[in-house]
Amino acid sequence: MVAATSATLHRIAADGGQVLCATHSPILASVPGAKIIEVGEWGMRPSRWEDLELVAQWRSYLAAPERYLRHLLD
Repeated sequence: MVAATSATLHRIAADGGQVLCATHSPILASVPGAKIIEVGEWGMRPSRWEDLELVAQWRSYLAAPERYLRHLLD
């Protein structure tokens, strides 16, 4: 579903359209050519995909899911 959505967003942009998308998905945020604005306690700031806090959080989770799951499974 997310991959299909990413493809659709990319197709819209390639056809000259614009899309405003608020997401917590690193996959949707990775659409080529996306202008990314990260929103947080600092307000709004332009960002690169690899610098997004959500990407860092997913990388951390994927590196050691047990750190996160222990809160749910204990």
